[in-house]
Amino acid sequence: GGGAVNSAQMFVLLKPLGERKDNATEIIGQIRRSLGDLPGTKLYLQSAQDITVGGRQSGAQYQYTLTADDQESLDEWVPKVVAVLRKLPQLTDLNTDQQDNSLLANVQINRDTAARLGVSVSAVDQTLYDAFGQRQVATLYRAANQYHVVMEIAPEYWTDPSALKGIYVPTGTQATTTKGTTAAPNLTTGQTLVPLSALADNTVARTAISISHQGTFPAVTVSFNLAPGTSIGQATAMVDDAVKQLRMPASVVGQFAGTAQVFQSSVASEPLLIVAALLCVYIVLGILYENLTHPLTILSTLPSAGVGALIALLLTGTELSIIALVGVILLIGIVKKNAIMMIDFAITERREFGLTAKEAIRRACLIRFRPIMMTTLAAILGALPLVLGTGYGSELRRPLGISIIGGLLFSQVLTLYTTPVIYLWLDRASQRLGRRKEARL
Repeated sequence: GGGAVNSAQMFVLLKPLGERKDNATEIIGQIRRSLGDLPGTKLYLQSAQDITVGGRQSGAQYQYTLTADDQESLDEWVPKVVAVLRKLPQLTDLNTDQQDNSLLANVQINRDTAARLGVSVSAVDQTLYDAFGQRQVATLYRAANQYHVVMEIAPEYWTDPSALKGIYVPTGTQATTTKGTTAAPNLTTGQTLVPLSALADNTVARTAISISHQGTFPAVTVSFNLAPGTSIGQATAMVDDAVKQLRMPASVVGQFAGTAQVFQSSVASEPLLIVAALLCVYIVLGILYENLTHPLTILSTLPSAGVGALIALLLTGTELSIIALVGVILLIGIVKKNAIMMIDFAITERREFGLTAKEAIRRACLIRFRPIMMTTLAAILGALPLVLGTGYGSELRRPLGISIIGGLLFSQVLTLYTTPVIYLWLDRASQRLGRRKEARL
């Protein structure tokens, strides 16, 4: 079931996780080392996905599609792209769906010779179609059913170009066939049969087994897997750089497809999503505190959370996947609770007891220290099952837990010291601006 006569597809069902030590990626590596050198074969291995995002059926997980205005341009540039990508050690199992190892028989008619022999081009076309096409020549009627009789050449001649030497074409008028017991042409008076080789040259060339299209354009998909320790973000950047160095013409366009395309679009929209989230948070906090500087103090805790998430992913050797990016977005709503607890308490103290900004924030740090630690600890413990889980789908959930825990820990350590300092600095800056406005009035 590989989709072509020269390919096959096999599924291997692994034992439950509790009955084996290695994960799917490690098992794929073992199979590749054992069977990768089989003569005459190319082996492509990938972990089956429950959910696939677009793209074509291919021998690897990630795809890069080349489209062009004509097939000749693809035939010229696809080998160059594949050769460049094979030099990247970060990519494995590189392959394409372009298979040009099929044979094509070309029949070139010598029209002068055909005219001298009295053979028309339509007669040649009709005869070749009768031999290698599938023409319905009769219908058999039975009491309960009917059967179409299809005329074709014997199967042993389908793939042998030398079978063209045994084809004879009628001279004179166009050959006709009778729907009945025979498919031989009816010859009128004076007609003879001329061998096809007497008026046509037969050449054999290589051609593609199939031609894929994307939209209305011919397309070739280059698929690849990632080497251990390589993230999809690094791979897409390297592929883009390698293809740009080829300086392909404008008629040949390359773009990622499937999972790689979704990742690229997600990464491209990530800054916009983060900015929109920060803007919403700032507006809500500004309405809550009726102040424009206090929301900035609270938002100052977010960069440390993002840095902590990236450091945690780096230390654990985890890829920055889409799930990890979701964890970074979740941190925007989680980590700012430390600053909110301190700033809210400090504002209340200043309003009720008339304390200075320094006294109020110091008192907030002392009294709110325990709630801050307990809420952070509760959030970390809640994310631990995502990291320590060993069941099905644990590989998908683990980056989410790692990014959340790393961001919480790193932000917790820094914000306990930086939030009071930023609060005092912004408070003084706000007071200076207020005095300048009063002086102008």
